[in-house]
Amino acid sequence: MDIKTLQENSLFPVGEENTAYAPYFDGVSYLNMLSLDQVIVGNVTFTLGCRNHWHIHQASQGGGQILLVTAGRGYYQEWGKPARELHPGDVVNIPPNVKHWHGAAKDSAFQHLAIEVPGQDTGSQWLEPVDEAAYDQLK
Repeated sequence: MDIKTLQENSLFPVGEENTAYAPYFDGVSYLNMLSLDQVIVGNVTFTLGCRNHWHIHQASQGGGQILLVTAGRGYYQEWGKPARELHPGDVVNIPPNVKHWHGAAKDSAFQHLAIEVPGQDTGSQWLEPVDEAAYDQLK
């Protein structure tokens, strides 16, 4: 799926190019914040091959993130584990304080809703990019 097809068929508006977080992504992404009240929810769209860097959603209590995949094909990977291929309808529960990345497949745009789980002392720690050779080995 290319980005134009994804944008035309998106359940939620794609939003603007995600320039604020561009230093933590390889490729172009888009972000549309759907909710900033009660629970923070963002619609994140990744162009072909775009993925975020390894990162950790830190929290001393509660916290973490939930991904609801809405379009395209992508991946989620926790440090030390194999990457998991993602498709529309998949749900990923990311515990707090777990190093991970997520993003599009090389040949498909990808979209998910990112839900921040409320917690105490929360924040994101951005780390190194995903190894290019390891990413290239994903189907």
